[in-house]
Formats: sequence, C-alpha cells, structure tokens
Amino acid sequence: MPPSAILSRLAATLVIAGGVVVAASALAAETSIAVPKAAVDLPASPAAVKASAPVSDDSSPRTSPVKVSVPESDELPSRASPATRDDAATETAATSVPPCRAPANAARLDYPLTRTARRLASGEPLKIVAIGSSSTAGAGASTPEASYPSRLAVELKQQFPGLDITVLNRGVNGDETMDMLARFETGVIDERPDLVLWQVGSNSVLRDRPLGPAETQIHDGVERLKAIGADVVLIDPQFAPKVITKHDAEGMVALIATEAKRTNVGLFHRFAVMRHWREVEGLPFETFVSPDELHMNDWSYACVAKVLAGAITEAATRTTAMAGGRGTAVSPRPASKPTP
Repeated sequence: MPPSAILSRLAATLVIAGGVVVAASALAAETSIAVPKAAVDLPASPAAVKASAPVSDDSSPRTSPVKVSVPESDELPSRASPATRDDAATETAATSVPPCRAPANAARLDYPLTRTARRLASGEPLKIVAIGSSSTAGAGASTPEASYPSRLAVELKQQFPGLDITVLNRGVNGDETMDMLARFETGVIDERPDLVLWQVGSNSVLRDRPLGPAETQIHDGVERLKAIGADVVLIDPQFAPKVITKHDAEGMVALIATEAKRTNVGLFHRFAVMRHWREVEGLPFETFVSPDELHMNDWSYACVAKVLAGAITEAATRTTAMAGGRGTAVSPRPASKPTP
C-alpha cells in the first residue's frame, strides 16, 4: 500500500477515535450533571435542598428522600398534640365526677314553707311550679330529664316516698322579669301551686338592664304569688363566666336577696353555691358550666336540684309551731350526702 494511503487511513482512524472519545466524554459529562439535579428535585424537605455536598454524596443515606422525609412525619404528632391533650382531658373529666357540695348558709331557706309543710304532713299531693328562663327550661342539659325541675322531682320523691309530688317546668329561654310576669296567670296561678320556685335576674344582667325596674317587678310578682296562698322561693342568677363579667351581676344578687327579706319568702342562693364550687372546691368552670360559658350542664343541674331539695325538705319539716301550726310536719326519709 502506498505510504500516502496508509497516512490517510491513520488520520481517519485518529479522527474517529477522537470523536468517540469526545462523544463518550460528553455523555459522561451529561450523565454526571443529570444525577445531582434529580437528587435535588426529589426530596420534599428543605433539608435536602440546603445540602451542598459533592455529587457523590447526593445518593448517600443522609440526603436520600427516605431519610429526609422522617423529620416531616415526626412533626405531625407535635402539631396534633393540643387536640390529643384536649381529648384526654375531656375523657378524664367525663370519668371523674366531683362530689356535690354547698356551703350550709347557702343551702338553707330563711323562712319555713308553711303550705308545703301542711301538704306533706297530711299526705296530700304537692304541686310545685318552677318558672324562669333558660336555666329553668334546661338549656345546656343533654335531655329534658336532666333539667333542674326534673331532677328536683326525683330528689323530692326520694325524700318523701309514697307521696304524690309534681314539679311543672315553666321555663322559657330568654325571658326577663316582665316576660315571666306576663305568664304568671296561665302558667303559674291557674295551676294552683303549693310552692313556686322563681328563677329570675339572669337575662336582665346579661342585657345590661337597669336594676330599678327589676326591683319593682320582683316585688310585685312575689306579692301576686303570695296572694294565692303559695309558698315562694326566689332563685338568683348563676355564677358563670358570661354573668359574672357583667357590672350589675353582684347588684342583682343583692337586690333579689333584699326583696326576699322584704317580702318574707325563701331565697335559694344559686350564685353562692356555684361560686363555692369555683372558689372553694376549685372546680374549673368546664365542670359545671356548658361550653357557651353561660348555661349549666347535667352535673350542675343535678347538684343544684339535690341541694335545693334538701333546702325545701328542711324548710318544710321545721316545727309547724314556727310556721303557725301545731305539732310537727312529716319527717322525710334520711337523706344521703349530696352527690349527683
């Protein structure tokens, strides 16, 4: 072969060989660039993006998607922990029922219930009418049977087994004193009750009504009830967050106490009983107030009914000499300690 041909073939071989080398080098370079780009795009965590290690470290376990995703999943229990704690607290509260207690001076009526005493002593049916607003109707209770009038009927029947005792619930949500007075004739007086429980004052406080008109209205209402010969017990507002933050809450409580003494009728100190739960017993409001921070709940309705039943029983079984009669009233069955 001529030397010129040999030289030509050799040059072509070198060009081809160089092309292969360049192509291979380019391919290797393209591959080496693509690998780290893919490694950065895959992890969802900012930790992987932050890493600036060499290409060979991108495939290491420390920056792999599996390793990086672990801190994110570990954060989930932390974010959910408040709800978990709340659920646990709710479950604990549901299984831990506090005892029902009240201060002695708040659980006793100042005046004997003379008509109630006579009915119990003679074994005649006893009719009680409970009139008021949502606290009487049972707002916040799980069922109508958990309202305080319903629970009161149960408590009194346990105190006086065999006697016919009826408690009528005449509570209407949102009622103020004037609304209740408008219902007295048909809702209370026409029932010819032996005892009237009048829960009053809460809505006037909540709506920032002046105390002056309430004083006159309560006085007139009590006189109307006494005129039909019924025993009367006033019930003051509840000690609940939305009530006690009002500037006239304590004023209304004092006003009702003054009217009870002025008209010689009983007063059930609900405000003081519930304050005792909070400030002496140390119970959180969640134990005896509904989530709306206003109405009572099953536990507090039951406890109020138990304490009120004890107060009614004591006032109705004092010596009838104190009540203007003779002898003594019928003795109730010994009561157990007040626990709902």
